[in-house]
Amino acid sequence: MTDTQLTWAAAFADAGLEPWFEQVLAAVPGGELFDAHTHIGFNDPDGFKLAPEQLLAGLERAHARSVVFPMHEPDGYPPANDTALELAAASAGRVVAFARLDPADAPLAEAERAVAAGARGLKLHPRAEQFALADLRLEGTFAFADEHRLPVLVHAGRGIPALGRHAVELCERHPGLRIILAHAGISDLSWIWAAADELPNLFFDSSWWSAADLLALFTLVPPGQIVWASDAPYGTPLIGACIGLRCAQQAGLSGDRLRAVSGGTIAALVAGEEPPDLGPPIGTDRIDNDVLLARVETFLITALGRMLVGADGYEALQLARLACDVERGTKPAATCASVVSLLDRYDEVRTEHPDADTRVGLAFVIVAAIVARTPDVPLPTT
Repeated sequence: MTDTQLTWAAAFADAGLEPWFEQVLAAVPGGELFDAHTHIGFNDPDGFKLAPEQLLAGLERAHARSVVFPMHEPDGYPPANDTALELAAASAGRVVAFARLDPADAPLAEAERAVAAGARGLKLHPRAEQFALADLRLEGTFAFADEHRLPVLVHAGRGIPALGRHAVELCERHPGLRIILAHAGISDLSWIWAAADELPNLFFDSSWWSAADLLALFTLVPPGQIVWASDAPYGTPLIGACIGLRCAQQAGLSGDRLRAVSGGTIAALVAGEEPPDLGPPIGTDRIDNDVLLARVETFLITALGRMLVGADGYEALQLARLACDVERGTKPAATCASVVSLLDRYDEVRTEHPDADTRVGLAFVIVAAIVARTPDVPLPTT
């Protein structure tokens, strides 16, 4: 995808999703949106790019602040960390910088240098740099983070053996260290939720797209240990709010709990303060799988599975539309109407730009799947 396509696609998706975003924003009165996971950079091998000014534009559309750190930089991180620090210094508080580290390139020295220059946390990506959290080259860095009460955000997607076990061991060994497992900790979420209640310095961010994973996160992990995030440029802050904060509300989070998730907890962590204790996990009582909406979500997830690898999801999307043809006046009717409205927006962008990258417009389908799974959260009139 070209830089122009990425910029246009992000702005188009944000504009089209604004009615759903406004409903989410209305649920956090008196709070702020503080995105715990955004990147900038131009050299990531996966082809995604985001310039500092593009990030700031996306944050402005979402009325949000953010943590920012470099994308994958095969040639090393000190210059990229400096770019993030410069952005933070010039942003009037809108952006806070984390320093990204490579265990193969003097990680402790770079952490000390960056923190002295204003970094408020660290970022590790075990898959990109091909290491384990138990790597002995990082022990000094974790001790430094423990001493200075620094948050360390860790990529926690697929293909990272023993990541969860190592994270638990680090939290036990370094009580001042605050580990944040990105992407809802999906690599180990099946069991690590049970350990979180005994580890107040283990956190999770919500930068993920699957309602099933996010609802598990918000119901099984103590709410004071979850921070909202978007993973920009793989989403935008506005899209991330439509996904993560809708799921948080469906799980039953509101008031102080929702304000903490949306921004209060990450604000405390980057300030070196104790985050609020918001009690035990909220539990699964609010999760009610309507059988008709389950059909809609299944077809949408099937379409997304194809579209995320560049294939055609047309047939599954058409089945999702047919599944939305429910009886008027039934409980799922309003949710289905909202899903159809989102799919109409997807069709619009694909019709206007038939030769664009398949990821253009994908956000509308992702949010449609989220809406199908969050029927108790208010919907816009569309």
